[in-house]
Amino acid sequence: MVFVVSAKEKPLMPTSPYRARKLLKKGRAKIYCYHPFTIMVTDREDGAVQDIEYCTDVGYLHVGISVKSEKHEYLGLQADLLKDETERHNDRRKYRRTRRNRKRYRTPRFDSRKKEEGWLAPSIRHKVEAQLLLLSKVLAVCPVTSIWLEMGKFDTQLLKALLQGEKPPEGAGYQQGERYGIETLREAVFTRDHHTCVFCGRGIKDNAILHVHHVGYWKKDRSDRLSNLATCCEQCHTPVNHQPGGALYGKEPKLKSMASATYMTMIRWQMFHQVKGMHRDVHITYGVKTKRIRKGLQLKKTHINDAYCIGKFHPKHRTPHVFIEKKRRNDRILQKFYDAVYIDSRDGKRKTGKDLFNGRISRNHKKDSENLHPYRSRKVRKGYVSIRRQRASIKPGSYVRYNGETLEVHGTHTHSRKTKEGKTVTNTNIQFVKPASDGRKSADSKKCQLLTISFNRGWIVKDDKPAFTPA
Repeated sequence: MVFVVSAKEKPLMPTSPYRARKLLKKGRAKIYCYHPFTIMVTDREDGAVQDIEYCTDVGYLHVGISVKSEKHEYLGLQADLLKDETERHNDRRKYRRTRRNRKRYRTPRFDSRKKEEGWLAPSIRHKVEAQLLLLSKVLAVCPVTSIWLEMGKFDTQLLKALLQGEKPPEGAGYQQGERYGIETLREAVFTRDHHTCVFCGRGIKDNAILHVHHVGYWKKDRSDRLSNLATCCEQCHTPVNHQPGGALYGKEPKLKSMASATYMTMIRWQMFHQVKGMHRDVHITYGVKTKRIRKGLQLKKTHINDAYCIGKFHPKHRTPHVFIEKKRRNDRILQKFYDAVYIDSRDGKRKTGKDLFNGRISRNHKKDSENLHPYRSRKVRKGYVSIRRQRASIKPGSYVRYNGETLEVHGTHTHSRKTKEGKTVTNTNIQFVKPASDGRKSADSKKCQLLTISFNRGWIVKDDKPAFTPA
């Protein structure tokens, strides 16, 4: 369906693509916006509208949206939000803190900063704002009369008890959690595992040095819940075992993360009040009712079908589904570290300083694994820090040709160096989404031919259709 607005920018009833083409060809309409595609009828200032519902299945990573009336569904959309925003915020904070500490001493200010009422973490706030942007974009071009939100309140302690096959908590059981009677999280992990490494069986009787290990680190799950922590000795907790193929890589936590349930409990009423400020008729429904309606209509379990089953209307005429995903517009990590490169005396290959490290996790540790420093023979390149001070002309999503291959651009990084003559030479490095056939993940811009330039609007369509963007 194509959305329609009047000459005074008042939303009218959507129309079919066939009728929209005829109006554009006759000169009675013009293109109003592309995302979503909307036309403006120039010879009409008002018109009759029907009741239209905006129904959304609010989610942590996937959001289902259905805009429908009694007879037609006008939009069936699934929006996938960013998955790694927490990791990117952590990386940016780490680099920023290191860079500022290197410049000069700064007086701590954390005691003078206060969080406002309704404050949310940046990664959580992004998910709320992304859904509100989608809603505001539809409200601007569609005469929505009511909004339905599927939200739920989850009891995480009850969910954990059911997954573990334990008795549901009652009364004081909610106050006496997993760490009841234990002061620190580290002590709770060691007590649960009987001060024994869960990977090799060594314990304090064997003079083992115990560490607290995040089991789901390899899939960026670094939460401090007890089910994601395990006791690990110093012989197992080594950088080599953290790499693919190591003893620690690929292990699954005992219980899955409750982040989605916690997220819904956090933003439930805050998001409702924000939507209430955008529209006067807002309703809340629950997943139990949606599931009953979906089974009655014999529909497959999808986020779009869940949104379709929300509300009062369930029309027979449905629209083709659109799948979009959020994509970051800029790489806000302005600083990157490039490790030194050495020649390994054992096989003569080029390896980084991380590969040939001294076997110690931190300076106050004893040797956790073999010392590989003696195998560093000749230094090919010393390590350095590069800081991006300007925007690159090649945006993520563009396509370049490298060695006869067409590759998608993941990002660019510009670094400068001084020659022996004292001149400053600037090189731009293009990073690829997927490695090239020769195994390189990036290449100099001089070796790449630019094919297309992408203007990232924040959302991309998974099947290469015209993007529906709120930006």
